[in-house]
Amino acid sequence: MLDWGKYITVADRYQYKAKAQDRGDLNHNIIISLADTQTRLDSNGGGQLSELAMLRIASCRVADYWRSEYRNGRVVSLNQVVYEADDGNQIELIDTLADDKAIDLEAWLDRSVWELGFPKRLVEIVRKRLYGIPLDNQDKCYLWRFRQKEQKRLF
Repeated sequence: MLDWGKYITVADRYQYKAKAQDRGDLNHNIIISLADTQTRLDSNGGGQLSELAMLRIASCRVADYWRSEYRNGRVVSLNQVVYEADDGNQIELIDTLADDKAIDLEAWLDRSVWELGFPKRLVEIVRKRLYGIPLDNQDKCYLWRFRQKEQKRLF
């Protein structure tokens, strides 16, 4: 005899092991597998499915689900070719990803971007030097301290 309540309880425990959009499908697959197994047991003169057997069947359905996910190609490899030119050059998916640590050379050529990375006082000193305005003693000391701080030590 089929005990749908137990099947639903077991399936509800395992449905969260799937992706959110596939949880309902996995839930129904587990319930159907449990019912089919019990029907086969009844036709062969067997008894009721034990709690352990139901959990094992449910875990096998979860494993089958993930096996089919990988087989269907929903998981994309970063080495997958996304473009192939006429001359045989191939571009892989990993080559199209943006690098957060890459330097934007065009932005570095823009002076306003360069100025954002430095203290305002240093930018004022650079502007004075750029326009030929002589530096006073405080500006010279500030520039010297900044250079000393940024200089790399040899030893």
